[in-house]
Amino acid sequence: MSKSHAHAEVGHSMTEFRISEAAALLGVSDDTVRRWGEAGRLAIRKGASGRQVVDGVDLVPLMTDAAAESPMATAFPLTRASARNRFTGIVTAVTKDTVMAQVELQAGPFRVVSLMSREAADELELTPGMLAVASVKATVVVVELPDHHLAQSFAATQEN
Repeated sequence: MSKSHAHAEVGHSMTEFRISEAAALLGVSDDTVRRWGEAGRLAIRKGASGRQVVDGVDLVPLMTDAAAESPMATAFPLTRASARNRFTGIVTAVTKDTVMAQVELQAGPFRVVSLMSREAADELELTPGMLAVASVKATVVVVELPDHHLAQSFAATQEN
């Protein structure tokens, strides 16, 4: 078991990730992560368990570069706005009552749900299958740590 999983067991944060975990976080294949390591783009080292690991801090530049250079950002450039947390995706469901509407958007692997007035949904003519952008600007954002049992389950599936 890697150091990150040992820490997860006692309730601490995961700060190092196995190759498969780093690949999942970056949205690339395990082989790509290994190639980046060989090319010097990403530091890969042996963890306490003897497995190859990547420090989370080393993933940050790759993740921010990927977000800025994503095919979604290129294909669907956005107008200028103060909201920085934007998710481009496809509307998957629109549920309306007399006053409110619930709009669901699938943006890559992320499901975004928005509650808005029915009037706003009608004005935007939102329907399933259309391209839309969810802009998130909130005074409160909750950040959670993965449950260590889920991390262990994920690790077990990656070992098989």
